[in-house]
Amino acid sequence: MSYVGFNSSSSIGYDISLEDEILFLRNEMMRTFQKEQSFTSDLVIEISCKLDLKINEYMKLYGTECKV
Repeated sequence: MSYVGFNSSSSIGYDISLEDEILFLRNEMMRTFQKEQSFTSDLVIEISCKLDLKINEYMKLYGTECKV
């Protein structure tokens, strides 16, 4: 599974919640790290940056009370 093709406003007909996106990205980052064996892999960094943006988006919407 590759993060690169992930799209939150899915073309397959349903929306993914922000919480689900965060969980997906977190899991994908862990899987990618295990595969790459490097925190500095380009793909791990790409996923990490996207995860940071989604967490910031979540915090702006819901404040400091984080459910994920």
